[in-house]
Amino acid sequence: MTVLDGGVFLVCVALATWAQALTGFAFGLILLGLVGVLHVVPLADAANACNLLSLVQAWAALRGGARKAVDVQALRDTMMGSVFGVAGGVFLLGWLSGNVVELLRLLLGLTILACAAMLLLRAAPRAVRSSSASFRAMGLVSGVMGGLFSTSGPPLVYHFYRQPMAAISIRHTLVSCFAIASLVRLAIVVPTGQFGLDSLYLSVLAAPLVFGVTAWVRRAPPAWSPRVVQGIVCALLVVAGVALAGPAMLHYLRG
Repeated sequence: MTVLDGGVFLVCVALATWAQALTGFAFGLILLGLVGVLHVVPLADAANACNLLSLVQAWAALRGGARKAVDVQALRDTMMGSVFGVAGGVFLLGWLSGNVVELLRLLLGLTILACAAMLLLRAAPRAVRSSSASFRAMGLVSGVMGGLFSTSGPPLVYHFYRQPMAAISIRHTLVSCFAIASLVRLAIVVPTGQFGLDSLYLSVLAAPLVFGVTAWVRRAPPAWSPRVVQGIVCALLVVAGVALAGPAMLHYLRG
């Protein structure tokens, strides 16, 4: 990786961290989307680095009394499904990245576009909280996506934002879910040798930036309306998703 590649990677990390600090999700989606488009580092290394960087981001976001806003019941139910999903997703990543690279890019691009649509067209909140089984099911689906791409956001974002929960509780519970899923994924990929020195180098390089941006946004959030923030995040997601899924789709149509 050249100095220029490293600089571009850090810019991508800063954008992804800023979006995550404001919305509670989208770190992995934006980072991997931009990395996949710009080809500055291998996608598999970036996905592994996302795991460690998600832990850094969660630590910065949940320091002090912020942990009290976490909905423990929702967190527990979600993780009961997510643990199994992460294991399945990691297995799929090991097969796809070695055999069908374009399919991996297509899946990631479509995932990013789905996330943008869910955020932009979010359904009205439910009057009654969903069942524990629904949280476990969404946790399973998001776990598979987390194992594949280190991006478990779309199913959980859609499900949580439909619950009759306070916005700060939703945001901090999502951050906690993603952090635990990252720990599970690391516990799987490290012993199997899928987490190499390049992934560790990227994590160490970007960790101070992730912590700094998260702490800065938490201390001095921009005075923008939620819809403005969502619009900016959606724009980033759509650009990254189209840039990834478009060329991959053309590859399969021509083949």
